[in-house]
Amino acid sequence: RQPDMAEAEAAGDAGLGPAPAPAQEGAELAAVIGATVPTGFEQTAAEEVQEKLGSASRISKDRGKIYFEVPARSLPQVHRLRSVDNLFVVVQEFKDYQFEENKEDALKDLEDLVKKLPWTDALKVWELNNSLKKKKTKRKKHNLQSPASREKLNDGGEEGGADQNNTNDQEDCAQNPVAVEPTGGQDTEKPQGVTSGNGVEEEEDNEQSDVKVEVQASSDSGTKAGDSQTGEGEAKVLRFRVTCNRAGDKHSFTSNEAARDFGGAVQEHFQWKADMTNFDVEVLLNIHNNEVVVGIALTEESLHRRNITHFGPTTLRSTLAYGMLRLCDPQPTDIIVDPMCGTGAIPIEGAAEWPYCYHIAGDNSPQAVKRAANNICSLLRKSESKDSSTALGVPLDIIQWDICNLPLRTGSVDIVVTDMPFGKRIGSKKKNWDLYPACLMEMGRICTPGTGRAVLLTQDKKCFAKALSRVGHIWRRAQTVWVNVGGLHAAVYLLRRTWERAEERRSFW
Repeated sequence: RQPDMAEAEAAGDAGLGPAPAPAQEGAELAAVIGATVPTGFEQTAAEEVQEKLGSASRISKDRGKIYFEVPARSLPQVHRLRSVDNLFVVVQEFKDYQFEENKEDALKDLEDLVKKLPWTDALKVWELNNSLKKKKTKRKKHNLQSPASREKLNDGGEEGGADQNNTNDQEDCAQNPVAVEPTGGQDTEKPQGVTSGNGVEEEEDNEQSDVKVEVQASSDSGTKAGDSQTGEGEAKVLRFRVTCNRAGDKHSFTSNEAARDFGGAVQEHFQWKADMTNFDVEVLLNIHNNEVVVGIALTEESLHRRNITHFGPTTLRSTLAYGMLRLCDPQPTDIIVDPMCGTGAIPIEGAAEWPYCYHIAGDNSPQAVKRAANNICSLLRKSESKDSSTALGVPLDIIQWDICNLPLRTGSVDIVVTDMPFGKRIGSKKKNWDLYPACLMEMGRICTPGTGRAVLLTQDKKCFAKALSRVGHIWRRAQTVWVNVGGLHAAVYLLRRTWERAEERRSFW
């Protein structure tokens, strides 16, 4: 088959021909950006996009994703959003894609779709995004990592297993061919809708398939095409992979098959070379029931890892920490305490985004305090290297303490934000029955009556509800956000402090 003009044009835009001049084109070029966000915090992310970019967002029916349009020149600000995990530019979106019932026909349609898609602008945005990355860091550094080190992305602790483009609620889940199992996976419960180990579906809506699938397209044709063009620099042959996320029970194919066939067509169309780990372009095929979105990834590593260098067994995603902090609306001069800070994800995010508040972090574990201190040091080094003349440090202190006996004056704290022990990796459900009411009482003591608020994340919802009923005289539940934390169905509670005085100490049960 002879490539037609449109293909030749698209190949040119893909960096195989002369590169477009992004400066002039970037000025008018608009991009529809898709962002994956922590499930449950879609509205928070939409508010942040409106506030910082002035763009309205559309929240996807496929939970954990939002879409918004910005001029391509705004890409640097897009990367500075605090509530998004991964970013991609939308090539095209189909609101009501009609899949053929026959598997072969359905897959053939997906193959044919590749030739009809308007790749040109999305690839220009991808190129512009690359040029921004080159300015910040030497590109390729991450891409040249071994598959194993890439997969370390998946070991983010209690909420670890759901990383990258696997939007937290993702139903279509089989292991990625080059992935390793998330560490400590023994107590990571499956997200809703994943077929459980015994083959019984936990929800009616899905079949077992794949979280993340990369197309193992036969790379012979791509290699030949690529080699002939290498010339003076190997950067001319683009390497790619296709990642498919699929949810819904009406499809006759798995995401593995969709990625394979769609990827084969992408390879034929652009003459790119398939490469699972050391790729330049990641093409995304997101299928949610009858919604199909084709995109090109703009982030190589999830943005939620931005401030943490030392990880613990249950390190919280920075994006989730940001959502929790934003929920309690910090005001300048507020004193914000995380009494069970672990590796410090919440206070570090707080100090970076709300520098006019004072943040205090503490934990009873010396190891956690040490990790948090190391993370704070990394943040300090980062702010110093940005502008050494104005490096003022960060408004954040870390202390080892006992959560039920905090060395803080009664009524001296405005906000408490913390990730409570789930009783899985750390502590136990049995211990939580004593710990939760004692914590809530002590948090109530240190919080300012009438104006104090707390945002607490827990998966042990039954125990939390019981504890809250015991301290109802000092805490009122204002809002609940349901979130997916690494496949665990958890809740974020916004509590408001009543005017009632909290007794200094009392027993509960």
